[in-house]
Amino acid sequence: MTGACIATVGAMQMSPAEALDRVVYLRDRQLAESRRIQAYVNARDLVRELGDDEIARRQAEGTVQDLPGIGPSTAKVIALAVDGGIDDFLAELEAETEIPIGEGAELRAALKGDCHSHTTWSDGGASVEEMARAAMALGHEYLVVTDHSPRLTIAHGLNRERLLAQLDEIDRVREAVSPFRILTGMEVDILEDGALDQDEDLLERLDVVVASVHSKLRMPSPEMTKRMVLAVASPHVDILGHCTGRKVVGTGRPQSTFDADIVFAACARFDTAVEINCRPERQDPPEELLQLALDWDCKVSIDTDAHAPGQLEWQPYGCDKAARMGIEPDRIVNTMGADDLLAWAGSHPTA
Repeated sequence: MTGACIATVGAMQMSPAEALDRVVYLRDRQLAESRRIQAYVNARDLVRELGDDEIARRQAEGTVQDLPGIGPSTAKVIALAVDGGIDDFLAELEAETEIPIGEGAELRAALKGDCHSHTTWSDGGASVEEMARAAMALGHEYLVVTDHSPRLTIAHGLNRERLLAQLDEIDRVREAVSPFRILTGMEVDILEDGALDQDEDLLERLDVVVASVHSKLRMPSPEMTKRMVLAVASPHVDILGHCTGRKVVGTGRPQSTFDADIVFAACARFDTAVEINCRPERQDPPEELLQLALDWDCKVSIDTDAHAPGQLEWQPYGCDKAARMGIEPDRIVNTMGADDLLAWAGSHPTA
């Protein structure tokens, strides 16, 4: 790395690729438009490939924007990094995208991990190791990797062979990030008949399984109720993910209808946690349904459903909701340490 292309942010030296990577992180934290984020990802990858010396030379010659995929916005970040002026730009972006921790601050401090995350193995934007290191930086003790199951082809879900390959990669990455813990998992689709979209022997092998509905979200309430109950009754299922399937930003998506009393009674009976999904566009479940889950004495899991490292910072959204609802830490499964979480996940009743 040459001196000409190193910027200083505080006490940290930052190359153009590192600056672009930080912009990607912060824009992901902000849930910016994916097309905009991808432009920074492409620029970062190209800059890494070319190397610092070549980028410094092009910056001096004024030819950075001649590179494919480098536009005015990404060129500005590169120029600021090369010329040593990136710190103010990033400080402004840090402030703009900061997620304040409000009334749920104590609950956020009590969380030891995140039980719902995605990587490039399915539809995430970062590798297992990148997601693990981002979770480490946030003070977590573990991260559960829960990429999608095969039926969700739009998200490049994992069939049997690819899941086995991912498990091998996780074993390798664990050594690199120890003592941080990477726990194996899957966000398994709940099929229309209530079956789970992965082989039973593999589900048994995983540490934590999140079960979610991703298709036929508008099916009639009686059928949806039966579908969800059959899934949460499985001893392999630990967490019921984003239970209503709603989206509350943009064009939005109405929540699925089901008999919540029956579903949450089943969650309580089979000790399946109800997820508080922290994604800003989901905010699932709504408070009236979360209260019903609490009335049935269900456990909860406060998860980001992160598809990129910056999104792992979203837990305060769920913690603030949990604090408003008066949820105590001992009701939240990811306040457990990794060993206790694994013991809980392996102890669900079968009947």
